[in-house]
Amino acid sequence: MYGCTVGDDTKIGAFVEIQKNARVGNNCKISSHTFICEGVTIEDAVFIGHSVTFINDTYPRSTTGDGQLQTEADWKVEKTLIKKGATIGSGCTILANVTVGEGAIVGAGSVVTKDVPPNAIVAGNPAKFLRFVTDDKRIVNVKQ
Repeated sequence: MYGCTVGDDTKIGAFVEIQKNARVGNNCKISSHTFICEGVTIEDAVFIGHSVTFINDTYPRSTTGDGQLQTEADWKVEKTLIKKGATIGSGCTILANVTVGEGAIVGAGSVVTKDVPPNAIVAGNPAKFLRFVTDDKRIVNVKQ
């Protein structure tokens, strides 16, 4: 952890990297082997499973057009937002420019390529909508 913000009562597992300018809220659980890069904001009460990877660059390159190694000046950090109370299952990859809505659940091993609505359950590669979670935490099937 370096140059990041981590809220009160948040638990961070072993072998987690949280880069500069990343923000993690209060009462979160970040499980082991997770990578939270610059540009990621995780709101309060979020669960992040084991080995979750966040991405902050849609078109990563190691060098500039003239073959020089890129520096921070050569690219722009892209943002990712995980809203309050969301759950990200183990082994997920969350691409840049994505918002995972409040109370949403992302199934283990999913690749999130677009926004996830609040209280939605998504899974797969790419992650697809399955159903919603109700206010009393029951799962309700919804025709797609």
